[in-house]
Amino acid sequence: IQDKQFAVVVSEWNTEVTEALFQGCVATLLAHGAQAENIHRVQVPGSFELSLGAQKLAKKPEIDAVICLGCVIQGETRHFDFICDAVAKGITDVSLKYDKPVIFGVLTPNSQEQAMDRAGGKHGNKGDEAAITAIKMLAI
Repeated sequence: IQDKQFAVVVSEWNTEVTEALFQGCVATLLAHGAQAENIHRVQVPGSFELSLGAQKLAKKPEIDAVICLGCVIQGETRHFDFICDAVAKGITDVSLKYDKPVIFGVLTPNSQEQAMDRAGGKHGNKGDEAAITAIKMLAI
């Protein structure tokens, strides 16, 4: 994967979580042979904006895979459902439109504690898993 270009789109919302996901993602890409200069980070305001951020990067021919990292924590309203559904569909649509891996690395926990458990805590780092998924999809 040393010649592959990765774009990592990171939500600014829930920064403590998304930054940990990003660090895990990059460490895994580097450990598997990606070159640091081939990993491009782009920030978007929130998880809802991941789809458009991914699309802007996926349309660039030099980008081989896009990894989307975000965190939407369940609240007391249905806002959570609308955001999660829209982001999942949007990321899938971008992947199919540009025929390249666009990875859903978005946590959907019930609490901040559960999010941190999945961003380097007792359940590992889902940023690592997103990076591995991108690598595996590039091999297809």
